[in-house]
Amino acid sequence: MIRRSLIRLQWVLDVQFGLAPDRLLRGLRHLPRFLRDWLRFRRAWSGPWRLMPCLHDRSAEGGDARGEYFWQDLLIAREIHAAGPERHVDVGSRIDGFVAHVASFREIEVFDVRPVQVDVPGVVFWQADLMRRDTLPGAAGEGYCDSLSCLHALEHFGLGRYGDPLDPRGAERGFGNMASLVRPGGRFYLSVPIGRERVEFNANRVFAPGTILALAEASGLALERLIVVHGGQVMRKTATEAWLNHLAALDYSLGMFVFVKTWRS
Repeated sequence: MIRRSLIRLQWVLDVQFGLAPDRLLRGLRHLPRFLRDWLRFRRAWSGPWRLMPCLHDRSAEGGDARGEYFWQDLLIAREIHAAGPERHVDVGSRIDGFVAHVASFREIEVFDVRPVQVDVPGVVFWQADLMRRDTLPGAAGEGYCDSLSCLHALEHFGLGRYGDPLDPRGAERGFGNMASLVRPGGRFYLSVPIGRERVEFNANRVFAPGTILALAEASGLALERLIVVHGGQVMRKTATEAWLNHLAALDYSLGMFVFVKTWRS
């Protein structure tokens, strides 16, 4: 519990207030090596130069292939490529991550409560609040698409973090509205934090897996598979009651749900 509290405090200080004590300490540790390298290079270089220290990269790996955003963007983009849907719509996923993955091989429509003011090849953008059907573009009614994704976004609905209106039932309303856009036989790709159910205001919600499955059942969606990222590991198991209960007892994992629409909601 203490460790989790410290991690949360560090996140708040770093991301929200620009204070990163751990990064400061790591930078000070690497500073002597940087100064030695700079003095050696300066003696051998006669051209123009300026100082721009990069203190942390020497000890880092060549890239991060363990994070949940990495895995969700890669795996769900591959699913969509393999399925080859007629029309794919995304709701609220990262433009510089998953959306760019998909736009590299097909057109994708993006609905987001925040504006996107850059023209991106392969991306058709609509500003819309998925908690309210009346903000969707006119053609986007029931059965609008045969493929829809919402990655690491539903947990924010109704918490005001991204300028959306406060709504304690925002995730429930948003889920139902997204499900209605998918025509029978189509797929809905959803990733959300799962674990002990709670609201961490105003960052996000964490859902018990059973809550997501109940929303899906009420919206005419059947679970095709569940992929879980926990502790940097990707797990694919049959969604038995025992496994779902185990996931619901954990503090935090990322659940990637692939649903198939079975009937009109």
